[in-house]
Amino acid sequence: MNLSQLARIQTLKKHLAAFQKNHPKLGSFCNAVYKNAMTEGTVIEIKATSPDGRNYVTNLQLTREDLEFLQALQEFNQTRQ
Repeated sequence: MNLSQLARIQTLKKHLAAFQKNHPKLGSFCNAVYKNAMTEGTVIEIKATSPDGRNYVTNLQLTREDLEFLQALQEFNQTRQ
């Protein structure tokens, strides 16, 4: 890993810490969903409302392949710590 990559990682860590500080409940919510609802067929819905009141909504139904991908991400994250 070169110095440029290390600097970018440090910057990302700083931004992640600020995001977690600004949104303290999000991590607990994600952990609860991960532990209790991450099964094939679970529907995850995402909604965003812009300052001018426009709504954007989408959802996805988890597949076996999605769960395998999320597990691989979790394992990758654990090896980095």
